Amino acid sequence: MKFITIKTWVLGAAVLLTASGCTSELDRYNQEKLGGPENFYADFIAVVNPMKSMQRGLQSDYQLYPNLSADMFSGMFSTATQFNGGKNNMTYYMMDGWNNRIIARQQDIFNYSIIIDNAAKNNYPGIDFTATFAVKKILKVITAARVSDNHGPVVYSKYETPNANGVTDFDSQQDAYNYFINDLTSAISDLEKIKNTSSTQNVEDKSTLQKADLVYQGNIAQWEKLANSLKLRFAMRMSYADPAKSKQYAEEAFASPAGLITDNADNALISVGQSELSFIIYSWGDCLIGAPLMAYMNGYNDPRLPAYAIPATDGSVQGKYIGIRQGIDLLNGKTTYGGFSQPQAKSANGDYFSATDGKLKLFTAAEAWFLKAEASLRGYAGAGDAETNYVTGVQQSFGEWGKSANVATYLANTTATEAPYVDPKNAANNINAGDTQLSTVTIAWNNTDSTERKLERIITQKWLALYPNGPEAWAEQRRTGYPILFKIRQNDSGGLISTDAMIRRIPFTTDTKNSLFNYSQALQYLGGADTGGTKLWWDKK
Repeated sequence: MKFITIKTWVLGAAVLLTASGCTSELDRYNQEKLGGPENFYADFIAVVNPMKSMQRGLQSDYQLYPNLSADMFSGMFSTATQFNGGKNNMTYYMMDGWNNRIIARQQDIFNYSIIIDNAAKNNYPGIDFTATFAVKKILKVITAARVSDNHGPVVYSKYETPNANGVTDFDSQQDAYNYFINDLTSAISDLEKIKNTSSTQNVEDKSTLQKADLVYQGNIAQWEKLANSLKLRFAMRMSYADPAKSKQYAEEAFASPAGLITDNADNALISVGQSELSFIIYSWGDCLIGAPLMAYMNGYNDPRLPAYAIPATDGSVQGKYIGIRQGIDLLNGKTTYGGFSQPQAKSANGDYFSATDGKLKLFTAAEAWFLKAEASLRGYAGAGDAETNYVTGVQQSFGEWGKSANVATYLANTTATEAPYVDPKNAANNINAGDTQLSTVTIAWNNTDSTERKLERIITQKWLALYPNGPEAWAEQRRTGYPILFKIRQNDSGGLISTDAMIRRIPFTTDTKNSLFNYSQALQYLGGADTGGTKLWWDKK
């Protein structure tokens, strides 16, 4: 597949979406347009429908990305399926045909953004879509950031402005992160302007956003909080690579009148209808729970465990919560390991993996409090007290999963640590007590601990709270080294990825190399070989 470029986008929505390969979203888009141009352009539907598709597109092709990559690398998920004969991403044999969906999905979402721009200009001239376009900008940042956190360099600021020869340039990851934060700051400013208008002003814009918004149903104040919380996330991601900018941006977020997502009522969850994980897990049986996640939760006697996983059905471990270690010989695949624990996500406000009312998790209150806790350790102004932030982060996570009644006992535990891992199918996969692949960090806050020990405690609990957001969990694990995860046993990378250092990024795929994206420039920005062993810009610890 050759990636489309800006010069082909003038051909129209149907051609665009077909070229980008987003079949399911194209079908939905066309279905929503049925009824003729009069219906399509009424009530700003020409903007509303592609805005919905931008949001839904974040879970399209979910199995190929992120489930068979970032989800697995995060330690939260695993599989019993012997894809490609058992030689695949999980054993560090990079699957080009899987990993190409990362940039393909970005193109789909960015193409919808251009459709919206054209619709606003051509079909609704004179209408001020300031708030709607601010939300669109936030969605583009979310999309491009996950591309960058996988590959490194990303086509972002120049996506719509190719060179004279038709080739489109990349941004370095460092530049991209600064663009992300600047765009989020701009979006906050635009949203603040519309939020403060009277009910009789910007009526069309507010109505359009209300119809198009699958996260907050048009609540502008909540979108401001999300944009500012994302700004804090990106600021902390830069903490090792650019400490000065990290501090500056984080302190801006703390001081912003937009506020942060500090209560579960403001959690950012996309209503996707059918969660793709509903059939990946329960119909296909291709996704099971990760061994590290269960080892931590079993060791901590974590009350959230029944919300995250289903007890095993296999006779050797029936009724227990047990995951599969990544990168092992799966023996006979599902026959051997298919009865281990399946993931679930039964929150206090519904089933994230529902086949009818699923949710895609973008950002929650717990993450904001853990970001504040880390910022406190680093001495950032406005971050507050590290212990208070840590405790509140755990409390918010327990609230998200309906386990608030158990949080005080959990936070008081001074002795529990990650449990050893025992594989009843193959003892060679065991992680026994005393192994350095097992963390010794406890739950209760201890002011006498070293800063590094406090950081491990914060990030370990943050990782548990991020579930089931595998991409964010993997990014933070690479940035900080926490939580400590199990290493793979079968390494099929041909020496390109270190078993001990673990996978650091996903290589660019053949589609990108053969596209009109400036791949040679991306290699220069990457600063190393285009392999899974090369660290990203922010991966400096």
